[in-house]
Amino acid sequence: MFKQPGIRTVVAISMGAAAGAVCRYYVGLWIGHWVNSHLPYGTLVVNITGCFVMGLLAVLSLEQALNFHPDLRLLILNGFLGSYTTFSSYELDSAKLLFQKHIQADLIYWIGSVLLGFISLRLGITLAEWVVKKLRGIDKTDGDI
Repeated sequence: MFKQPGIRTVVAISMGAAAGAVCRYYVGLWIGHWVNSHLPYGTLVVNITGCFVMGLLAVLSLEQALNFHPDLRLLILNGFLGSYTTFSSYELDSAKLLFQKHIQADLIYWIGSVLLGFISLRLGITLAEWVVKKLRGIDKTDGDI
């Protein structure tokens, strides 16, 4: 079964994703335990460390300074780091566009991700609040996030 590349790819990414999600959760808890603040320092630490490791390992593997098996590269970069922080994938994609001199595409991707992500979040919140009010039979608009 694991001799089939398609199966190995799915298993590698899945194993890495599970480990990355658990790691993200516990790093967030640990940081939150030590830092009492309204700022999401756990997420900040995860994003910064994820971006650092993504940059380091992407270049070392692509330049073949480290000879990763393709399945191990998928497990670490796509699975673990992709789940640990999607922000690292976002930054890597943005850097690729910049290095390839696709400045306009990079700016659209960079600004669009943040802006459209925030707008989508607000739309999701608004829809969820509307659904909850309909389910509860409440017509008032108090308690918006």
